[in-house]
Amino acid sequence: MSIKPSSFSIKQWNQDDQPREKLRDKGKSALSDAELVAILIGSGNRNESAVTLCQRILLEVDHNLNALGKLSIQQLTQFKGIGEAKAISIIAALELGRRRRKEKALKHNKISSSVSVFEFMQPLIGELPHEEFWIVFLNNSNVVIQKDQLSKGGITGTLVDIRLALKRALEVGATGIILVHNHPSGTLKPSEADKQLTRKLKTAAESLDIKVLDHVIITEKSYFSFADDNLL
Repeated sequence: MSIKPSSFSIKQWNQDDQPREKLRDKGKSALSDAELVAILIGSGNRNESAVTLCQRILLEVDHNLNALGKLSIQQLTQFKGIGEAKAISIIAALELGRRRRKEKALKHNKISSSVSVFEFMQPLIGELPHEEFWIVFLNNSNVVIQKDQLSKGGITGTLVDIRLALKRALEVGATGIILVHNHPSGTLKPSEADKQLTRKLKTAAESLDIKVLDHVIITEKSYFSFADDNLL
């Protein structure tokens, strides 16, 4: 009886097809996502190699690594061959990648456009399952002085204390502020409540000679800028 290729262990594969050896000899960029995840889990199951198993897992999330990183231990262990230890390894590796991206973003401390706001804040709030409202405080050169989470809410909204926002702006000596919040639903359209809050904050800030430079709504993959859309 013939044996299907997928039932071979990685050690039985041609050396060029073995993920660890391939990374060593050809570099990390030569590996597919499935091969990289296969290195994390080390082995597959009785019917699948580690790479084939990882290909199947990635197929379930449409080959989206962000979606893979959101799977829980319980969801990952539904795949035959993925036990708790392997699930934790996958989650930990993807979390390290997320943190690396976050640290890289935090180095860009000068805000020059709505794109730079997105790059600065997306790693922090872009993938959250709930809504958070943040304020980025800037000096005269549009360099970030500080960023603060003003509120944290549910899936559909969060409450914002305008007085607290401006109190913090005065405390840190900000001359400009950028409002930022995420939409877990993925929609980029600002709600009427978003528009009203922006108007109230802008009016209150102007009385203190503080400019509201933008209000940016962030999702996992994109953003909406009030300034770019002439809504300020």
